[in-house]
Amino acid sequence: MKNRIVVLLLLFVFAISQAIAQQSSQKEKILPYPIHQKKLPNGLNVVTVPYNSPGLAAFYIVVRAGSREEVEKGKTGFAHFFEHMMFRGTDKYSKEAYGDIMKAMGAAANANTSIDRTVYHMTGNAEMLDKMFEIEADRFQNLKYSVHDFKTEAGAVKGEYTKNSASPYQQLYEKVVSTAFQKHTYSHTTMGFFDDVVDMPNQYDYSLVFFDRFYRPEYTTIVVVGDVTPERVNNLAQQYFGDWKRGTYKPDIPTEPKQTQTRYAHVQQQGFPPYLSLYFKGPAFSDKDKDLPALSILSTILFAENSDLYRKLVVNEQKARFIAGGPQFSRDPNLISVSASLLKAEDMQYVKDEMMKALNEAKTKPIDAQKIADTKSRIRYSFAMSMDSPDAIANSLARFIWLTGDPESLNNIYGVFDSITAQDLMNAAKKYFTPATMTVGSIAPTDKAPVK
Repeated sequence: MKNRIVVLLLLFVFAISQAIAQQSSQKEKILPYPIHQKKLPNGLNVVTVPYNSPGLAAFYIVVRAGSREEVEKGKTGFAHFFEHMMFRGTDKYSKEAYGDIMKAMGAAANANTSIDRTVYHMTGNAEMLDKMFEIEADRFQNLKYSVHDFKTEAGAVKGEYTKNSASPYQQLYEKVVSTAFQKHTYSHTTMGFFDDVVDMPNQYDYSLVFFDRFYRPEYTTIVVVGDVTPERVNNLAQQYFGDWKRGTYKPDIPTEPKQTQTRYAHVQQQGFPPYLSLYFKGPAFSDKDKDLPALSILSTILFAENSDLYRKLVVNEQKARFIAGGPQFSRDPNLISVSASLLKAEDMQYVKDEMMKALNEAKTKPIDAQKIADTKSRIRYSFAMSMDSPDAIANSLARFIWLTGDPESLNNIYGVFDSITAQDLMNAAKKYFTPATMTVGSIAPTDKAPVK
Protein backbone atom coordinates (compact mmCIF):
# COMPACT_ATOMS: atom_id res chain seq x y z
CA MET A 1 0.00 0.00 0.00
CA LYS A 2 2.83 2.38 0.99
CA ASN A 3 4.67 1.69 -2.30
CA ARG A 4 1.51 2.39 -4.25
CA ILE A 5 1.11 5.78 -2.51
CA VAL A 6 4.74 6.65 -3.29
CA VAL A 7 4.24 5.76 -6.95
CA LEU A 8 1.09 7.88 -7.13
CA LEU A 9 2.90 10.81 -5.49
CA LEU A 10 5.77 10.52 -7.97
CA LEU A 11 3.33 10.44 -10.91
CA PHE A 12 1.55 13.50 -9.49
CA VAL A 13 4.81 15.41 -9.08
CA PHE A 14 5.86 14.45 -12.63
CA ALA A 15 2.53 15.61 -14.05
CA ILE A 16 2.77 18.94 -12.19
CA SER A 17 6.36 19.52 -13.35
CA GLN A 18 5.40 18.75 -16.95
CA ALA A 19 2.48 21.19 -16.78
CA ILE A 20 4.72 23.91 -15.30
CA ALA A 21 7.36 23.30 -17.97
CA GLN A 22 4.73 23.50 -20.74
CA GLN A 23 3.30 26.69 -19.26
CA SER A 24 6.78 28.21 -18.99
CA SER A 25 7.56 27.25 -22.59
CA GLN A 26 4.28 28.81 -23.77
CA LYS A 27 5.09 32.08 -21.98
CA GLU A 28 8.19 32.46 -24.15
CA LYS A 29 6.02 32.46 -27.27
CA ILE A 30 4.31 35.53 -28.73
CA LEU A 31 0.99 33.65 -28.92
CA PRO A 32 0.07 32.73 -25.33
CA TYR A 33 -2.21 29.87 -26.36
CA PRO A 34 -1.14 26.32 -27.31
CA ILE A 35 -1.44 25.44 -31.01
CA HIS A 36 -2.73 21.90 -31.55
CA GLN A 37 -2.03 20.29 -34.93
CA LYS A 38 -3.09 17.02 -36.50
CA LYS A 39 -2.26 15.83 -40.00
CA LEU A 40 -4.90 13.55 -41.54
CA PRO A 41 -3.74 10.59 -43.67
CA ASN A 42 -4.81 12.43 -46.85
CA GLY A 43 -2.46 15.35 -46.07
CA LEU A 44 -5.02 17.79 -44.64
CA ASN A 45 -3.60 19.76 -41.71
CA VAL A 46 -5.97 20.57 -38.85
CA VAL A 47 -5.06 23.36 -36.41
CA THR A 48 -6.98 24.09 -33.21
CA VAL A 49 -6.47 26.88 -30.67
CA PRO A 50 -8.87 26.79 -27.70
CA TYR A 51 -9.64 30.38 -26.66
CA ASN A 52 -11.95 31.79 -24.01
CA SER A 53 -14.74 33.08 -26.24
CA PRO A 54 -17.92 31.42 -24.89
CA GLY A 55 -20.15 30.25 -27.72
CA LEU A 56 -17.94 31.69 -30.47
CA ALA A 57 -15.52 30.07 -32.94
CA ALA A 58 -13.57 31.23 -35.99
CA PHE A 59 -13.34 28.71 -38.83
CA TYR A 60 -10.66 29.35 -41.46
CA ILE A 61 -9.56 27.28 -44.44
CA VAL A 62 -6.19 28.17 -45.95
CA VAL A 63 -5.48 26.97 -49.50
CA ARG A 64 -1.78 27.40 -50.31
CA ALA A 65 -2.48 28.40 -53.91
CA GLY A 66 -2.45 32.00 -55.06
CA SER A 67 -1.29 33.86 -58.15
CA ARG A 68 2.19 32.37 -57.47
CA GLU A 69 0.86 28.99 -58.67
CA GLU A 70 -0.44 30.39 -62.00
CA VAL A 71 2.48 29.18 -64.09
CA GLU A 72 0.84 28.66 -67.50
CA LYS A 73 0.95 31.44 -70.06
CA GLY A 74 -2.44 33.01 -70.74
CA LYS A 75 -4.02 31.57 -67.58
CA THR A 76 -3.64 34.02 -64.72
CA GLY A 77 -6.27 35.20 -62.24
CA PHE A 78 -7.79 31.78 -61.49
CA ALA A 79 -6.83 31.66 -57.80
CA HIS A 80 -8.75 34.90 -57.35
CA PHE A 81 -11.56 33.62 -59.58
CA PHE A 82 -12.22 30.70 -57.24
CA GLU A 83 -12.47 33.08 -54.30
CA HIS A 84 -15.67 34.15 -56.11
CA MET A 85 -16.73 30.79 -57.52
CA MET A 86 -16.65 28.92 -54.22
CA PHE A 87 -19.78 30.81 -53.15
CA ARG A 88 -21.79 29.58 -56.15
CA GLY A 89 -23.20 26.57 -54.31
CA THR A 90 -23.38 22.80 -54.77
CA ASP A 91 -26.11 20.25 -55.51
CA LYS A 92 -26.65 19.81 -51.76
CA TYR A 93 -26.48 23.45 -50.71
CA SER A 94 -27.40 26.17 -53.17
CA LYS A 95 -25.99 29.66 -52.88
CA GLU A 96 -29.20 30.74 -51.13
CA ALA A 97 -29.21 27.75 -48.75
CA TYR A 98 -25.59 28.47 -47.82
CA GLY A 99 -26.55 32.05 -46.99
CA ASP A 100 -29.49 30.88 -44.84
CA ILE A 101 -27.17 28.63 -42.81
CA MET A 102 -24.81 31.54 -42.27
CA LYS A 103 -27.68 33.61 -40.87
CA ALA A 104 -28.74 30.76 -38.58
CA MET A 105 -25.20 30.64 -37.17
CA GLY A 106 -25.02 34.40 -36.82
CA ALA A 107 -22.04 34.23 -39.15
CA ALA A 108 -20.81 35.79 -42.36
CA ALA A 109 -18.55 33.88 -44.73
CA ASN A 110 -15.96 35.62 -46.83
CA ALA A 111 -12.69 35.00 -48.65
CA ASN A 112 -9.60 36.75 -49.97
CA THR A 113 -6.75 35.91 -52.31
CA SER A 114 -3.13 37.02 -52.50
CA ILE A 115 0.04 35.97 -54.24
CA ASP A 116 0.65 32.90 -52.06
CA ARG A 117 -2.79 31.73 -50.94
CA THR A 118 -6.57 31.86 -50.85
CA VAL A 119 -8.28 32.04 -47.44
CA TYR A 120 -11.93 31.24 -46.67
CA HIS A 121 -13.26 32.27 -43.27
CA MET A 122 -16.27 32.64 -41.01
CA THR A 123 -16.88 33.33 -37.33
CA GLY A 124 -20.05 32.08 -35.69
CA ASN A 125 -21.82 29.93 -33.13
CA ALA A 126 -19.39 27.33 -31.76
CA GLU A 127 -22.30 25.00 -31.00
CA MET A 128 -22.85 24.75 -34.77
CA LEU A 129 -19.26 23.74 -35.54
CA ASP A 130 -20.58 20.46 -36.97
CA LYS A 131 -22.58 22.42 -39.56
CA MET A 132 -19.56 24.62 -40.38
CA PHE A 133 -17.55 21.51 -41.18
CA GLU A 134 -20.38 19.98 -43.20
CA ILE A 135 -21.04 22.91 -45.50
CA GLU A 136 -17.36 23.71 -46.04
CA ALA A 137 -16.49 20.08 -46.77
CA ASP A 138 -19.36 19.96 -49.25
CA ARG A 139 -18.24 22.92 -51.32
CA PHE A 140 -14.54 22.06 -51.17
CA GLN A 141 -15.18 18.55 -52.43
CA ASN A 142 -18.36 18.97 -54.49
CA LEU A 143 -18.28 22.45 -56.02
CA LYS A 144 -20.31 22.40 -59.19
CA TYR A 145 -21.09 25.14 -61.67
CA SER A 146 -22.46 25.43 -65.19
CA VAL A 147 -20.82 27.15 -68.15
CA HIS A 148 -23.34 29.96 -67.69
CA ASP A 149 -22.46 30.39 -64.00
CA PHE A 150 -18.78 30.35 -64.90
CA LYS A 151 -19.14 33.05 -67.53
CA THR A 152 -21.25 35.18 -65.19
CA GLU A 153 -18.60 35.05 -62.46
CA ALA A 154 -15.78 35.62 -64.97
CA GLY A 155 -17.61 38.76 -66.07
CA ALA A 156 -17.81 39.90 -62.45
CA VAL A 157 -14.06 39.37 -62.07
CA LYS A 158 -13.45 41.48 -65.18
CA GLY A 159 -15.61 44.22 -63.67
CA GLU A 160 -13.58 44.09 -60.46
CA TYR A 161 -10.35 44.30 -62.44
CA THR A 162 -11.61 47.32 -64.40
CA LYS A 163 -12.67 49.08 -61.21
CA ASN A 164 -9.34 48.44 -59.48
CA SER A 165 -7.24 49.41 -62.49
CA ALA A 166 -8.79 52.87 -62.50
CA SER A 167 -6.48 53.66 -59.60
CA PRO A 168 -3.08 55.04 -60.65
CA TYR A 169 -1.59 53.25 -57.62
CA GLN A 170 -2.83 49.91 -58.95
CA GLN A 171 -1.59 50.77 -62.45
CA LEU A 172 1.84 51.52 -61.05
CA TYR A 173 1.97 48.36 -58.96
CA GLU A 174 1.15 46.23 -62.00
CA LYS A 175 3.94 47.93 -63.94
CA VAL A 176 6.38 47.58 -61.05
CA VAL A 177 5.93 43.84 -60.55
CA SER A 178 5.98 43.09 -64.28
CA THR A 179 9.18 45.14 -64.53
CA ALA A 180 10.87 43.79 -61.41
CA PHE A 181 10.15 40.13 -62.23
CA GLN A 182 11.09 38.69 -65.61
CA LYS A 183 10.44 34.97 -64.97
CA HIS A 184 8.79 34.41 -61.60
CA THR A 185 5.00 34.39 -61.30
CA TYR A 186 5.14 37.34 -58.90
CA SER A 187 5.33 39.29 -62.18
CA HIS A 188 1.52 39.38 -62.26
CA THR A 189 -0.82 40.60 -59.55
CA THR A 190 -3.49 38.51 -57.85
CA MET A 191 -6.04 39.79 -60.36
CA GLY A 192 -3.93 38.48 -63.25
CA PHE A 193 -2.86 40.00 -66.54
CA PHE A 194 -5.58 42.06 -68.25
CA ASP A 195 -5.60 40.00 -71.46
CA ASP A 196 -6.07 36.82 -69.41
CA VAL A 197 -8.95 38.33 -67.44
CA VAL A 198 -10.65 39.38 -70.69
CA ASP A 199 -10.26 35.84 -72.06
CA MET A 200 -11.34 34.13 -68.84
CA PRO A 201 -15.00 33.56 -69.96
CA ASN A 202 -13.56 31.21 -72.64
CA GLN A 203 -11.59 29.15 -70.10
CA TYR A 204 -14.33 27.01 -68.51
CA ASP A 205 -12.48 23.72 -69.10
CA TYR A 206 -9.28 25.09 -67.62
CA SER A 207 -11.14 26.31 -64.53
CA LEU A 208 -12.09 22.69 -63.80
CA VAL A 209 -8.43 21.72 -64.15
CA PHE A 210 -7.31 24.46 -61.74
CA PHE A 211 -9.85 23.42 -59.13
CA ASP A 212 -8.89 19.78 -59.47
CA ARG A 213 -5.21 20.60 -59.01
CA PHE A 214 -5.27 22.88 -55.99
CA TYR A 215 -8.46 22.22 -54.04
CA ARG A 216 -6.94 19.14 -52.52
CA PRO A 217 -6.15 18.21 -48.90
CA GLU A 218 -2.37 18.46 -49.25
CA TYR A 219 -2.74 22.16 -50.17
CA THR A 220 -5.19 22.86 -47.37
CA THR A 221 -5.18 23.67 -43.65
CA ILE A 222 -8.26 24.04 -41.46
CA VAL A 223 -7.88 26.47 -38.55
CA VAL A 224 -10.45 26.59 -35.73
CA VAL A 225 -10.04 29.05 -32.87
CA GLY A 226 -12.42 29.70 -29.98
CA ASP A 227 -14.78 27.78 -27.72
CA VAL A 228 -13.67 24.37 -29.02
CA THR A 229 -11.50 21.39 -28.12
CA PRO A 230 -8.86 19.72 -30.32
CA GLU A 231 -10.65 16.38 -29.93
CA ARG A 232 -13.92 17.73 -31.30
CA VAL A 233 -12.25 19.61 -34.16
CA ASN A 234 -10.11 16.62 -35.18
CA ASN A 235 -13.08 14.24 -35.08
CA LEU A 236 -15.19 16.56 -37.24
CA ALA A 237 -12.29 17.03 -39.68
CA GLN A 238 -11.93 13.28 -40.05
CA GLN A 239 -15.68 12.83 -40.41
CA TYR A 240 -16.21 15.43 -43.12
CA PHE A 241 -12.82 15.73 -44.83
CA GLY A 242 -11.27 12.30 -44.19
CA ASP A 243 -12.39 10.85 -47.55
CA TRP A 244 -11.17 13.86 -49.55
CA LYS A 245 -8.74 12.48 -52.12
CA ARG A 246 -5.15 13.66 -52.24
CA GLY A 247 -3.95 15.07 -55.58
CA THR A 248 -0.69 14.68 -57.49
CA TYR A 249 -0.06 18.08 -59.09
CA LYS A 250 2.94 20.23 -58.14
CA PRO A 251 3.54 23.48 -60.04
CA ASP A 252 7.01 24.27 -61.34
CA ILE A 253 7.55 27.82 -60.10
CA PRO A 254 10.23 29.53 -62.25
CA THR A 255 13.29 30.96 -60.53
CA GLU A 256 13.86 34.68 -61.00
CA PRO A 257 17.25 35.55 -62.56
CA LYS A 258 19.50 37.90 -60.63
CA GLN A 259 18.80 41.57 -61.37
CA THR A 260 21.95 43.53 -62.27
CA GLN A 261 20.79 47.10 -62.93
CA THR A 262 18.12 49.58 -61.88
CA ARG A 263 14.78 49.31 -63.67
CA TYR A 264 11.98 51.88 -64.03
CA ALA A 265 8.19 51.83 -64.14
CA HIS A 266 6.20 55.02 -64.66
CA VAL A 267 2.55 56.08 -64.86
CA GLN A 268 1.69 59.46 -66.37
CA GLN A 269 -1.27 60.98 -64.52
CA GLN A 270 -2.42 64.58 -64.52
CA GLY A 271 -4.01 66.06 -61.41
CA PHE A 272 -2.86 63.23 -59.15
CA PRO A 273 -0.47 63.47 -56.18
CA PRO A 274 3.06 62.65 -57.40
CA TYR A 275 4.26 59.35 -56.01
CA LEU A 276 7.66 57.68 -55.72
CA SER A 277 8.41 54.08 -54.81
CA LEU A 278 11.75 52.30 -54.56
CA TYR A 279 11.57 48.51 -54.69
CA PHE A 280 14.56 46.32 -53.84
CA LYS A 281 14.78 42.55 -54.29
CA GLY A 282 14.34 40.96 -50.88
CA PRO A 283 14.43 37.50 -49.28
CA ALA A 284 11.83 34.75 -49.10
CA PHE A 285 10.17 34.23 -45.74
CA SER A 286 11.96 32.07 -43.23
CA ASP A 287 11.08 31.64 -39.58
CA LYS A 288 14.77 31.02 -38.78
CA ASP A 289 16.82 33.57 -40.76
CA LYS A 290 17.39 37.11 -39.50
CA ASP A 291 17.03 38.99 -42.78
CA LEU A 292 13.28 39.69 -42.80
CA PRO A 293 13.02 40.63 -39.10
CA ALA A 294 16.08 42.87 -39.50
CA LEU A 295 14.57 44.55 -42.57
CA SER A 296 11.25 45.02 -40.77
CA ILE A 297 12.90 46.64 -37.74
CA LEU A 298 15.19 48.78 -39.90
CA SER A 299 12.32 50.00 -42.10
CA THR A 300 10.30 50.95 -39.02
CA ILE A 301 13.21 52.92 -37.57
CA LEU A 302 14.01 54.69 -40.86
CA PHE A 303 10.53 55.46 -42.20
CA ALA A 304 7.94 55.46 -39.39
CA GLU A 305 6.27 58.71 -38.33
CA ASN A 306 8.75 59.17 -35.49
CA SER A 307 11.79 58.73 -37.77
CA ASP A 308 14.35 61.42 -38.62
CA LEU A 309 13.58 61.17 -42.33
CA TYR A 310 9.81 61.52 -41.79
CA ARG A 311 10.42 64.58 -39.61
CA LYS A 312 12.68 66.09 -42.28
CA LEU A 313 10.63 65.41 -45.44
CA VAL A 314 7.07 65.53 -44.09
CA VAL A 315 7.10 67.81 -41.03
CA ASN A 316 9.91 70.30 -41.55
CA GLU A 317 10.41 70.63 -45.32
CA GLN A 318 6.86 69.58 -46.28
CA LYS A 319 7.99 67.97 -49.50
CA ALA A 320 6.11 64.72 -48.83
CA ARG A 321 2.66 63.88 -47.48
CA PHE A 322 3.95 60.61 -46.06
CA ILE A 323 6.80 58.14 -46.34
CA ALA A 324 6.67 54.43 -45.56
CA GLY A 325 8.63 51.27 -46.11
CA GLY A 326 9.02 47.60 -45.34
CA PRO A 327 9.64 44.11 -46.73
CA GLN A 328 6.97 41.76 -48.03
CA PHE A 329 6.57 38.39 -46.32
CA SER A 330 6.14 35.83 -49.10
CA ARG A 331 7.04 32.25 -49.95
CA ASP A 332 9.63 33.21 -52.57
CA PRO A 333 12.00 36.20 -52.73
CA ASN A 334 9.92 39.34 -53.18
CA LEU A 335 10.21 43.12 -52.91
CA ILE A 336 11.16 45.55 -50.17
CA SER A 337 9.39 48.88 -50.69
CA VAL A 338 10.17 52.46 -49.73
CA SER A 339 7.58 54.96 -50.89
CA ALA A 340 6.53 58.60 -50.61
CA SER A 341 3.58 60.71 -51.69
CA LEU A 342 4.90 64.12 -52.75
CA LEU A 343 3.43 67.58 -52.97
CA LYS A 344 5.38 68.51 -56.12
CA ALA A 345 6.74 66.28 -58.87
CA GLU A 346 9.86 68.43 -59.20
CA ASP A 347 10.92 67.32 -55.71
CA MET A 348 10.99 63.66 -56.69
CA GLN A 349 14.74 63.43 -57.32
CA TYR A 350 15.47 65.21 -54.03
CA VAL A 351 13.20 62.87 -52.07
CA LYS A 352 14.74 59.82 -53.75
CA ASP A 353 18.24 61.06 -52.89
CA GLU A 354 17.24 61.57 -49.25
CA MET A 355 15.76 58.07 -49.08
CA MET A 356 18.89 56.54 -50.56
CA LYS A 357 21.04 58.59 -48.18
CA ALA A 358 19.17 57.13 -45.19
CA LEU A 359 19.47 53.59 -46.59
CA ASN A 360 23.20 54.00 -47.31
CA GLU A 361 23.90 55.42 -43.85
CA ALA A 362 22.20 52.35 -42.36
CA LYS A 363 24.89 50.18 -43.96
CA THR A 364 27.72 51.64 -41.88
CA LYS A 365 26.17 53.61 -38.99
CA PRO A 366 25.06 51.41 -36.07
CA ILE A 367 21.60 52.24 -34.78
CA ASP A 368 21.31 52.91 -31.07
CA ALA A 369 20.63 49.73 -29.08
CA GLN A 370 17.84 51.37 -27.07
CA LYS A 371 16.08 52.49 -30.25
CA ILE A 372 16.24 48.90 -31.55
CA ALA A 373 14.91 47.58 -28.24
CA ASP A 374 12.06 50.10 -28.23
CA THR A 375 11.14 49.21 -31.82
CA LYS A 376 11.10 45.50 -31.02
CA SER A 377 8.94 46.19 -27.98
CA ARG A 378 6.42 48.21 -30.04
CA ILE A 379 6.23 45.51 -32.71
CA ARG A 380 5.70 42.80 -30.11
CA TYR A 381 3.24 44.82 -28.03
CA SER A 382 1.20 45.82 -31.08
CA PHE A 383 0.84 42.18 -32.10
CA ALA A 384 0.05 40.95 -28.60
CA MET A 385 -2.66 43.59 -28.11
CA SER A 386 -4.31 42.61 -31.41
CA MET A 387 -4.81 38.99 -30.29
CA ASP A 388 -8.16 39.76 -28.69
CA SER A 389 -10.63 37.58 -30.60
CA PRO A 390 -10.88 34.16 -32.29
CA ASP A 391 -10.93 35.84 -35.69
CA ALA A 392 -7.76 37.86 -35.02
CA ILE A 393 -5.89 34.77 -33.82
CA ALA A 394 -7.05 32.61 -36.73
CA ASN A 395 -6.15 35.31 -39.23
CA SER A 396 -2.62 35.64 -37.83
CA LEU A 397 -2.08 31.88 -37.83
CA ALA A 398 -3.38 31.69 -41.40
CA ARG A 399 -0.68 34.12 -42.51
CA PHE A 400 2.14 31.89 -41.32
CA ILE A 401 0.42 28.72 -42.50
CA TRP A 402 0.43 29.97 -46.08
CA LEU A 403 4.07 31.01 -45.75
CA THR A 404 5.50 27.77 -44.33
CA GLY A 405 2.63 25.36 -43.79
CA ASP A 406 3.27 25.49 -40.01
CA PRO A 407 1.36 27.86 -37.67
CA GLU A 408 4.20 27.63 -35.13
CA SER A 409 6.18 29.85 -37.54
CA LEU A 410 4.35 32.74 -35.89
CA ASN A 411 6.06 31.99 -32.57
CA ASN A 412 9.35 31.17 -34.26
CA ILE A 413 9.66 34.41 -36.21
CA TYR A 414 8.94 36.59 -33.18
CA GLY A 415 11.68 34.69 -31.39
CA VAL A 416 14.05 35.72 -34.19
CA PHE A 417 12.86 39.36 -33.87
CA ASP A 418 14.04 39.32 -30.26
CA SER A 419 17.57 38.32 -31.32
CA ILE A 420 18.20 41.15 -33.83
CA THR A 421 21.20 43.41 -33.15
CA ALA A 422 22.58 46.63 -34.64
CA GLN A 423 25.05 44.55 -36.65
CA ASP A 424 22.17 42.50 -38.12
CA LEU A 425 20.54 45.74 -39.31
CA MET A 426 23.74 46.88 -41.02
CA ASN A 427 24.23 43.45 -42.60
CA ALA A 428 20.70 43.51 -44.03
CA ALA A 429 21.09 47.05 -45.36
CA LYS A 430 24.35 46.17 -47.13
CA LYS A 431 22.90 42.98 -48.57
CA TYR A 432 19.61 44.26 -49.95
CA PHE A 433 19.63 48.05 -50.50
CA THR A 434 21.67 48.08 -53.71
CA PRO A 435 20.85 50.05 -56.90
CA ALA A 436 21.49 46.95 -59.02
CA THR A 437 18.41 45.21 -57.57
CA MET A 438 16.18 48.29 -57.47
CA THR A 439 13.04 49.07 -59.49
CA VAL A 440 11.94 52.71 -59.32
CA GLY A 441 8.21 53.35 -59.62
CA SER A 442 6.70 56.80 -60.16
CA ILE A 443 3.46 58.65 -60.81
CA ALA A 444 3.76 62.17 -62.25
CA PRO A 445 2.11 64.44 -64.85
CA THR A 446 5.15 64.08 -67.13
CA ASP A 447 5.43 61.36 -69.75
CA LYS A 448 8.73 60.24 -68.26
CA ALA A 449 9.71 59.82 -64.63
CA PRO A 450 11.31 62.99 -63.21
CA VAL A 451 13.84 60.85 -61.36
CA LYS A 452 17.04 58.99 -62.17
